[in-house]
Amino acid sequence: MDTLVGLGTGAAVIYSLFSTVEIILGHSQYVSGLYFDTAGVIIALISLGKYFENLSKSKTSTAIKKLMNLKPKTAILKIANSQKEVPVEEVKVGDILIVKAGMTIPVDGTVISGNASIDQSMLTGEPIPIDASSGTHVSAGSINLDGTIEMKAERVGKDTVIAKIIKLIRDAQSSKAPIARLADVVSGYFVPIVIGIAVLTFIVWILLGFGFVFALTMSIAVLVIACPCALGLATPTAIMVGSGKAAENGVLFKSGEALETLRKVRIFVFDKTGTITYGRPKVVDVMPINYDKDELFKIAASMASKSSHPLDKTIAREYKSTLFEVEEFQAIAGRGITGIINGKRVRMGSAKFIEYKDELSIKDGETPVFVEYDGKIIGFIVLSDEINPTAIKTVQKLKQIGKVYMLTGDNLKTAQVIAKQVDVDDFFAEVLPDKKAQIIEQLKSNNVKVAMIGDGINDSVALAKADVGIAVSSGTDIAMESADIVLMKNDLEDIIKAIELSNATIKNIKENLFWAFFYNIIGIPIAAGILYMPFGISLNPMIAALAMAFSSVTVVTNSLRLKGIKLKGDVKI
Repeated sequence: MDTLVGLGTGAAVIYSLFSTVEIILGHSQYVSGLYFDTAGVIIALISLGKYFENLSKSKTSTAIKKLMNLKPKTAILKIANSQKEVPVEEVKVGDILIVKAGMTIPVDGTVISGNASIDQSMLTGEPIPIDASSGTHVSAGSINLDGTIEMKAERVGKDTVIAKIIKLIRDAQSSKAPIARLADVVSGYFVPIVIGIAVLTFIVWILLGFGFVFALTMSIAVLVIACPCALGLATPTAIMVGSGKAAENGVLFKSGEALETLRKVRIFVFDKTGTITYGRPKVVDVMPINYDKDELFKIAASMASKSSHPLDKTIAREYKSTLFEVEEFQAIAGRGITGIINGKRVRMGSAKFIEYKDELSIKDGETPVFVEYDGKIIGFIVLSDEINPTAIKTVQKLKQIGKVYMLTGDNLKTAQVIAKQVDVDDFFAEVLPDKKAQIIEQLKSNNVKVAMIGDGINDSVALAKADVGIAVSSGTDIAMESADIVLMKNDLEDIIKAIELSNATIKNIKENLFWAFFYNIIGIPIAAGILYMPFGISLNPMIAALAMAFSSVTVVTNSLRLKGIKLKGDVKI
């Protein structure tokens, strides 16, 4: 396409310069041979098309910067009985580090002493922190919520999990080949044919004895009418209007490639936490043991209101009445909480902390928080992650056009429960970020287009590696930066609307290409002079430029029709 632009504008400018010289020499008939404006308009329209195209391309460097900001700048190094704050780059394998409450784990390693609750959601996507004690593996970028631990550094620098995530995202983004546009494919055949016709036109008119100027005028007219301004606008204008329509419906397309590719996707891979589920714990039951249910919930909520642990925060938030006064409150890092209510000791936490050994009547995927009051276990609060109701409907609709899988860093039992409820085709559990990307690669290996739908930092590599990455806006900024499409309303059914728009936009692009070439097919033979011998009709390059401009107007007008499309929320192959 650029070849035709260069030849058309170049020929117009060169011939205009020739005409200018002839006018200076007194040959006024060459006034009609000035096409400087034509060359300017051609370049302006092509540049406008390129601008629209570049405007919609995603900027991925921000995702890398935000990930790098997760890495702490310093670490506390233990030397004999003293502590020293050092740049994290100076930490070596085998060093003993101290991580206090509120600090970020500086490198990958193993806890050797102390207890703490560690938020690993940036890696696993799971909202419930782990209880870390001696022997627990911890990763750089995880946050110590409470307690103080000592850890032994095992992987530092570029070997840490978070450093590998950054590298994987960079590799995925740089290896994502741009889609060969239909316009470029057609141009590959069209350009040589047009050049051949222009050269043949010049030779034929010279051989017929009509002179150099007449032959040159005819061949320039061929190049000008064939100059594909409309072709340059066909794709970006449709994508711009389609993207705008999508935004009105809560779907943000960050690139034209995503809008083109989504319609071809036949495998859809969902992250679990924060995508299929809401990614936040919810109280699903209050289970008293020989005790009043309301009183149990009130005691638990009163204790929880003093704690910063995510599970405790959920219990406190969901209790809607007055609370007891709590005295002598204490958080025991990585284990539970204690305090005094109405003069009696309360302990609250895991079954291990409370020393509860009986069988529990709860479902897989549910987490119990036990309450002990005055030395007796009075019951437990059951928490679980809530399924997004739009997930089930969306999965059923997507199964009409392809396969649906679920990926999660959560344990196998929880994954099985959620996978069965949502009815996905298959699932992968206990999967870390680099493994997620490997699974996406395996699914792509059969030359099938794959979409990844996620929300967390742990999904960012897979989002970048997939043919189309789809992020929900309630997720992390890094996930949204890595993705090609963002669902602004967190409604998974908007994926269906996005596919509808992808289909409609590609159909519109094909219509645009038809109109872009329609004028060429009609105009090129006339520009070459096929009607000159029998009827004396020739196509002045100025008229050719006008026809070319009109084809551009037709393409833009057709693209604007996308604004009126009605989305039905249903799609099939």
